[in-house]
Amino acid sequence: MMEGLVALFVAPLVLFVIFVAPIWVILHYRSKNKINAGLNDEEAANIRELAQRAQSMQERIRTLEAILDEGHAGWRRQEGGQQ
Repeated sequence: MMEGLVALFVAPLVLFVIFVAPIWVILHYRSKNKINAGLNDEEAANIRELAQRAQSMQERIRTLEAILDEGHAGWRRQEGGQQ
């Protein structure tokens, strides 16, 4: 009876140590390395450029909306893109 209980606990533990634990450790440290690596210079430059473009587009959209507000006061209420 006692041997059966020991085998019941030992077999899953051995399988865990052989298969699951090594994969878990490898994936853990791989993700740690990616987090610690951060962005390289090229990626940081790309992000800065995209942020500048987004800012420029936001300013252009505000300008266009102001023009439309002056010329066509109800343009925001139009449904289905009708003009």
